[in-house]
Amino acid sequence: METKSKKHNLLSPALIICAGLLLIAYLCFFSARWFVSTYGRLGFDSILFTLNSDMHGVQDGLLLRFALYAALPTVLFTALSVFLLFFFPRKTGKYLKNRCRNPWSAVVAVALSLGLTGFAAWDVELDDYLLDQIQESDLYEKYYVNPDDAQITFPAEKRNLVYIMLESMETSYLSRDLGGGMDENLIPELYSLASENINFSHNNGVGGFYCTSGATWTIGAMVAQTAGIPLKTPTEDVNEYGKEGEDFLPGVTSITSILHDAGYYQALMVGSDAAFGGREPYFLQHGMDKVYDIYTARADGIVPSDYFVWWGMEDLHLFEYARQELTKIAALDQPFAFTMLTVDTHHVGGYQCSYCEESASGESYDQSISCSSRQVAEFVAWLQAQPFYENTTVIIVGDHESMDNGYFERNVSDRYQRMVYNCILNSAAETPLTKNRQFTAVDLFPTTLAAMGCRIEGDRLGLGTNLFSSVPTLTEKMGIRRFDDELAKSSDYYEAYFYGQTEPELP
Repeated sequence: METKSKKHNLLSPALIICAGLLLIAYLCFFSARWFVSTYGRLGFDSILFTLNSDMHGVQDGLLLRFALYAALPTVLFTALSVFLLFFFPRKTGKYLKNRCRNPWSAVVAVALSLGLTGFAAWDVELDDYLLDQIQESDLYEKYYVNPDDAQITFPAEKRNLVYIMLESMETSYLSRDLGGGMDENLIPELYSLASENINFSHNNGVGGFYCTSGATWTIGAMVAQTAGIPLKTPTEDVNEYGKEGEDFLPGVTSITSILHDAGYYQALMVGSDAAFGGREPYFLQHGMDKVYDIYTARADGIVPSDYFVWWGMEDLHLFEYARQELTKIAALDQPFAFTMLTVDTHHVGGYQCSYCEESASGESYDQSISCSSRQVAEFVAWLQAQPFYENTTVIIVGDHESMDNGYFERNVSDRYQRMVYNCILNSAAETPLTKNRQFTAVDLFPTTLAAMGCRIEGDRLGLGTNLFSSVPTLTEKMGIRRFDDELAKSSDYYEAYFYGQTEPELP
């Protein structure tokens, strides 16, 4: 009878339900803790989009770290909690019979589950996200400029574009005496490029732009910089959005759409799997002619057929690949726009290639950051030596703030205002209004076209403002906090027009 009683206890519906609740709660808690301690607080929208997009091609080792720091503690703490609540002995050597039928054990299990889940939701800012979803913004109705309705005039001789997007590149990596947050300048080459060319800055020196809602991760930053809007996860069909074969912002007209219609040949090059996060479908569906990634690099002999490190291949091979393909593209009988995205400065700790040098701090991330600066400078020097450079605008820009949360907790004051790096070389436009500006990724959309010599009636596209003009950005007009708050809110206009290709009537 005792054996049957124990078996009955183990199979008790109350026990099974409580154990299930605890398992889910601990998984939420440890997953949230792992995410925030690793990446920082990026907003729940970035988590929601990433979880529901194509995860093929994710960095090697990332899933292992999740298993070690989230999944394993979940199993251990769930087992411990179930034991303590339902099978802990009343006396040494004697287990309490029918403990699983004790209502107080179930009450404690449910309360603990609710507490853990609630903390996890707060930790990843789910409460802010839900609050934003019930608040409606009229930002787009008031300020969005549809590129299809804007008058954009290209110069008689169209200029080429090389757009170098640097993973997690901030001005924080400058030394404190140069306006950065470090003891020493980790990016002297990028600093020289910015100080000697055009750098739109939030201060009097080399500075950058604010990272805002919907642009805190790579594909979000790409959408913001190329289309002048943040990336928001749709409220419908969220589980399919951004995946292969699905439409990606079908109602958006981006810079790649505009350049396609203007006769440009366009290519995107990344060192990872281009499908990750929806990058490939977004660009191919908006006028991009060719996408290069780790798989094409293997096919083209840049790396061996089974090569895979970090996210795919390191930037040392990426820049080699870019030189090879740019030489071919420049020989075409049409203007071109070439966009590339580096990866070695990705979280956590970056990737240390054979070109990296030892850092005085002992931080591996310092090595990757400094190595990236040197490689970009060498690539720019190569560009400047090419016959096509004279008629080519080069833009170097970070995608978003770094997600290596632990690195910044160790090295940068929490009072320091982190900004994203930018630099424009060989621009067709000039302006004295480069310092003490307040702007975000959306402003790079019209600014890039202006740097290529285009005239934009009204100097605004999307939510962005041409920084070469005297027109204030929405950040300067509204303030960064209010502008960011409006970007995070729900928008019927965004849902109907950008997802559904049907423009709602304006009030």
